[in-house]
Amino acid sequence: PFTGLVRLTGLLVTSLAAWYLGFFIAAQVPQRTISTAEFQGIRKKPVLRAPVPRRQKCDHWTPCPAGNYAYRILSGGGKGKMAKICFEDELYVIYPTDHSGEMVSFLRNAPDGTLLLMATHDDGSTLLKNDAKKLVEELGSKEIMNIKFRSSWVFIAAKGFKLPDDIQKEKINHSDRKTNRYNGWPAEIQIEGCIPRNLI
Repeated sequence: PFTGLVRLTGLLVTSLAAWYLGFFIAAQVPQRTISTAEFQGIRKKPVLRAPVPRRQKCDHWTPCPAGNYAYRILSGGGKGKMAKICFEDELYVIYPTDHSGEMVSFLRNAPDGTLLLMATHDDGSTLLKNDAKKLVEELGSKEIMNIKFRSSWVFIAAKGFKLPDDIQKEKINHSDRKTNRYNGWPAEIQIEGCIPRNLI
């Protein structure tokens, strides 16, 4: 009987010490409840997110090297998609009208060292007169005389200097009922690239 009483007393003392120790530890830990969402979040695997890519000039995927001009030429497409020319992040929208006379005057009077960016939008085959087409051909265009009704056409040329051989200088897309993106209109086309500043 005495041994049983000693064991019972020891159990009570041990339980009391454990309770007091737990109370002491709980008093030292800051009180903060964890929400169900937070608890579930602990169980989830971390998600790695790629940083948002930095926007480049004229919306290029990669930046032009230092010492280069960035450009993009986009032809018109359909009635509502105007032709656009971007140069060094400056955007110019071309509205469809007869610019043939202005173009002839500009090309003849442009000084050497001028970079020329051109695009069509309804309709280069009729609104662009032969004298303008001949001047563009003299600048190196291989397709200007091949423009048909509502052809999409873009071109970059230089007056008084030579552009690098590795850049695309011209592109054309003819209207075709089987392949037109829009009703009676071919898909718009574009060229883009970088021009070394020391050429100009």
